[in-house]
Amino acid sequence: MKLTMGEKLRILLKRKNVTIVELSRRLGTTNQNMANKLKRDNFSVKELENIAKALDCEFEGYFVDKNGDKV
Repeated sequence: MKLTMGEKLRILLKRKNVTIVELSRRLGTTNQNMANKLKRDNFSVKELENIAKALDCEFEGYFVDKNGDKV
């Protein structure tokens, strides 16, 4: 079973012991906006990179070809 990005973010928040409210504060957005994005699972690559930075980790977004090449 594959996790949605919202589910992955919720897991990361729990592991980092950071609330949605705190993440919103770190990103300079509202709690409501962040909650809506998590609910809709609607994130741009730039937003995911900013979230990773706010959580002191890295986001690696890429495609993997059948031959193993990463793009």
